[in-house]
Amino acid sequence: MKLLVVAASATLMWSTLAVAQGTFLYDQQSSTDETAWPYGSGGSLPSAAPCGQSFTPTLSGINFIRLNFNDGNPNDGLGTSVYLNLRANSFTGTTLGTSDSVAMPNGFTGVEDFSFSSTIPLTPGTTYFFEIVETPSWVPWNFANGSYDYAGGYAYYRGSPAGGSDLWFREGLYTVPEPSAALLGLLGFGVLGLLRARRGIETAST
Repeated sequence: MKLLVVAASATLMWSTLAVAQGTFLYDQQSSTDETAWPYGSGGSLPSAAPCGQSFTPTLSGINFIRLNFNDGNPNDGLGTSVYLNLRANSFTGTTLGTSDSVAMPNGFTGVEDFSFSSTIPLTPGTTYFFEIVETPSWVPWNFANGSYDYAGGYAYYRGSPAGGSDLWFREGLYTVPEPSAALLGLLGFGVLGLLRARRGIETAST
């Protein structure tokens, strides 16, 4: 029985990994360099809030935005949580969607993906805006920004556009492939084998 349980667990784990592997399709991005950057640099939350970035997509949808963060004061022992608002028409315009909230532990530095629960339709060639929202809003936290020369938009600090400056960002679509017929067939054979093994164990024990 233990062998049967282990085999079933291994089959389920393998199938989950095989199905779950997805692909990031990047559309707009200010930089592709995802290396960590030093503490204490970049734009600062909450002093720059409300802050974010405008961008002009070429794809007809979006379901994630990637940003680069670090802890502005790693000695305070505090973490934070961040989510994004995606807006149309202006930085304070209609909210098209709100991303999942991402928790960042004290001392964190690196990139984070902010996912939307479903793909949000976009009109290619139209400018959109995303806003960074921190909770609680009083914890010092930094986001990467700089003169990336992104042509499709610019950063917003304290609610106003900052020409010549952009947030470090990448946005686009994350897709998870449907399980192939071959994979489903393999899983079927695996389940059939497990059932036969179970019957053999039950027969041997009678």
